[in-house]
Amino acid sequence: MAWEQAVIDAADAAGLLGLALLTFTEAIIHPIPPDLLILPMAAAADGSSRLISIWIVATLTSVAGAIVGSWLGARAGRPLLVRFRQEKNLQRLEVLLERHGTLGVLIAGFSPIPYKVMGWAAGMGKMEMRPFVLAGVVSRGLRFGLEIVLVVRYGNAALDAIGWILDREILLAVAMLVMFAAAWAAWRWWASLTPEATSEEQ
Repeated sequence: MAWEQAVIDAADAAGLLGLALLTFTEAIIHPIPPDLLILPMAAAADGSSRLISIWIVATLTSVAGAIVGSWLGARAGRPLLVRFRQEKNLQRLEVLLERHGTLGVLIAGFSPIPYKVMGWAAGMGKMEMRPFVLAGVVSRGLRFGLEIVLVVRYGNAALDAIGWILDREILLAVAMLVMFAAAWAAWRWWASLTPEATSEEQ
């Protein structure tokens, strides 16, 4: 959309400050993926220090925005999300939080599942702030860091591939959910391999 590109161009012109504003506000309310600015900024970066700065700024401001979203969710609640037509996403994320807690935040932070809605849902559900923030830092750091590494390593081919994925958020979200579910099942199996568990089975 033309207005989205205009916002991205304005943020790009402001450098790291523009990136910070975009990722911070995206994690609260607006729909423009910060990846659309992170990717070209990483491609144009002139050194590792610039890349690290992009990664740190994007990660921390995204999590900071989610904290604000959590605070708003605890106070404004469901009516505002319904007004912005996010009720279906909210219902799904409430189930995700109820079933998986911190793991649900990790999933939302890394995948295209709306991270902003997860923040609101966490606030409405009175989720503890420490695990919420930690999960956000890990998941957003992994997502943005992986994208930056891919762009540096593969250039325009990575930009095209990530752009294709961002245009197909539902497909990627399903794939990420399957991957995390498999990892969670494997971890549960590994955790069950204790002497106590073995003795109980005998």
